[in-house]
Amino acid sequence: MPEGDTVWNTARALHRALAGDRLTATEFRVPQLATADLAGATVAESAARGKHLLLRLRTADGEAAVTLHSHLRMDGAWRTYAPGERWAARPAHTIRVVLRTAGAVAVGYHLHDLALLPTAEEPSLVGHLGPDLLGADWDPAEAVRRLAARPAREIAEALLDQTNLAGIGNLYKSELLFLRGVSPWTPVRDVPDLPGMVALAHRLLMANRGRWTQSTTGSLHRGRTSYVYGRRAEPCRRCGATIRKRDQGERVTYWCPVCQPEPGHRVPTSPGRRTP
Repeated sequence: MPEGDTVWNTARALHRALAGDRLTATEFRVPQLATADLAGATVAESAARGKHLLLRLRTADGEAAVTLHSHLRMDGAWRTYAPGERWAARPAHTIRVVLRTAGAVAVGYHLHDLALLPTAEEPSLVGHLGPDLLGADWDPAEAVRRLAARPAREIAEALLDQTNLAGIGNLYKSELLFLRGVSPWTPVRDVPDLPGMVALAHRLLMANRGRWTQSTTGSLHRGRTSYVYGRRAEPCRRCGATIRKRDQGERVTYWCPVCQPEPGHRVPTSPGRRTP
């Protein structure tokens, strides 16, 4: 799932493959960039800001710094290949960008919000974001302040709002709320220990930074990496109740009705239950 840790990992993979090298050819398969040509530009760095990926370059004459911005959303991906290697990650018709250097080829599949702009203007695309859970600007107190600014909002939607804190998607939202024993429909004002929830969000993403398998359970085995996300109709790993799935806003939410009772109901005690 392309959430903050996935984008961070993608940025690092692109940096390793391209940073310091000159682009020998570029191809953009989207109307707004169809005539763009970055050949001759040098890749300065690849960085992530929340769920946004920023590939920073110096133009061939060295006079300008430009940024290629992309967003992975639900289905986007970047892959790197050796020259001559077969591009086998996704169907060819989903390719949106191809960047070539003497030593590598970077291919962007199903990328969204593609834009090419001066690096100095990056804030126009990412300046609205809250503290980045995996960034140098991470500030838990500021994240708590932003979440608490709209106390009547449901906590699940507040966590997905990237202007509060950047990097949480549907997977981490569902898992975080389960681990804290909080119903997704709880108003922010009624969430016990909001700073503790923010701290746990940071720990979860940090634990998965640097690896492609996202796990909130501690297991990297297939089928054992999540507590509730993607497990509709399966038994809760803690209490055995049936995991549920329901639309919430524009997204879906997974939760355990026993471990995460609706607002106003007490969480049943259980010898096996503990809060991280």
